Amino acid sequence: MKTIGEAIKNARSKKRYSLAKVEDETKIKKEFVEAIENEKWEQLPEYPVLVGFVKNLSRFLGLEERSTVALLRRDYPPKKLSINPKPDVSSKFSWSPKLTFFVGIAVVLVAIFGYLAFQYYKFITPPRLSVNEPQQNEVVKVRDFKVFGTTDPDATVRVNNQPALVNDDGSFTVDIAIYEGTNEIVISATSRSGKTTTIHRNIKPEL
Repeated sequence: MKTIGEAIKNARSKKRYSLAKVEDETKIKKEFVEAIENEKWEQLPEYPVLVGFVKNLSRFLGLEERSTVALLRRDYPPKKLSINPKPDVSSKFSWSPKLTFFVGIAVVLVAIFGYLAFQYYKFITPPRLSVNEPQQNEVVKVRDFKVFGTTDPDATVRVNNQPALVNDDGSFTVDIAIYEGTNEIVISATSRSGKTTTIHRNIKPEL
């Protein structure tokens, strides 16, 4: 019993048509015609297109169209070949316990390195310092003047070389003596790494 490939090849040979002539007359590439004759299904388009090729070749070579299509249906093994395969369902993304474990490890590592980076940045950065009192060029009429402001809670503060008490929230206050010759108050905050932020405030004593 002939196969579809043998039927088409024999019909072409009897008419002494070359593959090039078949291509010119049917507009089917000779590589496709040869693949059909040799039944190399992996080199051919999808089955619906292949049926059209076989019908066209049957008419051109004088074969009975229904018979050749029936031979194609019998010989064509789509279940055994991966012709133009669809993506494998198993290749789709799926969340697994293993992935959860690695994501969890990654999150922990990012958190640790982020914390260490923040602490390092905080360590090498001068402390913040804000002075609420005195204001620049403030007129001072008392000898015991209260200086206060805010800084980092772990910083140490000195006002005109006099230590100030820093509270847990970073606020500080200190009373300093003002004399007639005192025209500047220097407030400095120093971090644990030795970085210092300094603010100079000019005052105008009127004692």
